[in-house]
Amino acid sequence: VLKMDACLAVDREVDKVLSRFKDMSKSYNTVLQELIDSLEIIQNDWKTNTIKEENKVSSINYISNLIHKSKEKTQKLAIEHRELHSTVSKVGKAIDRNFISDFDATCKRDIFDDPKNVTFLNHIICQHFYRQGDLDIADELVKESGINMEPSIREPFAKLKHIKESLNKKNIYPALEWAKENRAVLDTQMYPPYPLVKRISSASNLPIRIPYFAKKTKFSGGIMKPRPKTKKIKRMELAKKILHQFYKSSALEFKLHQLAFLSIIQKGVEYQTEAVTYARANFSQFVDRYEKEIQTMMGMLLFVPQGINNSPYSEIIQENMWDEVIELFTRDACTLLGLSCDSLLNVSVNAGCAALPALLNIKHVMTQRKVNDIWKGKDELPIEINLDVEHRYHSMFACPILRQQSSDINPPMRLICGHIISKDALNKLGSSTKLKCPYCPMEQSSSEAKHICF
Repeated sequence: VLKMDACLAVDREVDKVLSRFKDMSKSYNTVLQELIDSLEIIQNDWKTNTIKEENKVSSINYISNLIHKSKEKTQKLAIEHRELHSTVSKVGKAIDRNFISDFDATCKRDIFDDPKNVTFLNHIICQHFYRQGDLDIADELVKESGINMEPSIREPFAKLKHIKESLNKKNIYPALEWAKENRAVLDTQMYPPYPLVKRISSASNLPIRIPYFAKKTKFSGGIMKPRPKTKKIKRMELAKKILHQFYKSSALEFKLHQLAFLSIIQKGVEYQTEAVTYARANFSQFVDRYEKEIQTMMGMLLFVPQGINNSPYSEIIQENMWDEVIELFTRDACTLLGLSCDSLLNVSVNAGCAALPALLNIKHVMTQRKVNDIWKGKDELPIEINLDVEHRYHSMFACPILRQQSSDINPPMRLICGHIISKDALNKLGSSTKLKCPYCPMEQSSSEAKHICF
């Protein structure tokens, strides 16, 4: 809320500046245009010799008056422009007043003393520019920073840049050719239709159709345990069917064909036959996965004579469809290259921007209460930072024994009975040769516990 109030305060000052600019522009454009028109009339009269000899003196006086008037208007404009500086400066003052520019309280100053960290950061920035298609900038950064970037890393991005540029020009065919070449790999890539922030055990609350056989299955912490009635169904087949309810393979090729179809029917009635031919040739392979979407597009054909923009399907045709396809292509391409779906630089900056206001507030409170020594290490945050769901990549394990989250120093450990506790809890329970699981009667050795990754 505080951040929004600060933005609104600055926005009000910006609106005042823009309003002054608009008023000045409207006023002086009219005055200057009148002066220009008057001078052009006199200029044309002199060029065509339409001014009589006895009128030349009065014409010269008229020109002198116009020049004098022009100087007056110019001086007045300069004075008002200088007065505008104070209005513009208020924007800077509003920014300084509403936003904090000193972030030393949350900085770890020695982080870049280690050359490895500098090299790592340069790699992330270069990779970001490669992903964005800014190859020249990335190459220059590699040259100036002296980092070792293999040529093989750059080559795929050159092709991807060409495809993205084609999509920006609304040319789908390079991207479609790429999708067909990599169809076998893309079909094996499974993506969630939205961020899965709930556990599988809450599947009944998810807006996804759960098949009948899945409703007969118990879920406990993400581990599938079929009831006796489902013994006839193999566990792997059941898992696969449920997986396909939650995750979908890449939709890039279908989306590209969809854009091509919509582009054809937007041309008018004379292209209706071409649209039907295109649909028959390309949509049959997607019927199993996108039956509803294909039915919708076939229904659009009925409204081609009156214009798709005037039909109930007008909302389907939107300009941001191209942006969605470009984003989808970038995600699939990065997946094939072994990169994360999102730029590491973007993720880091967005997470930092979300965390910074809370950290500054807690530091301000600590300063007021004179307890600055509580937060000494910058590797550990003094409060919990709630990031958006798109920034949640792994589950966090909280030890049920010690009631604390796991970390690199205190990782989760799996006992041979299947129960999980933290390493610190394991060390406390396993001081003797044998330890007993806190949840079941099984006894085991602490050396038999395995480090697991969530």
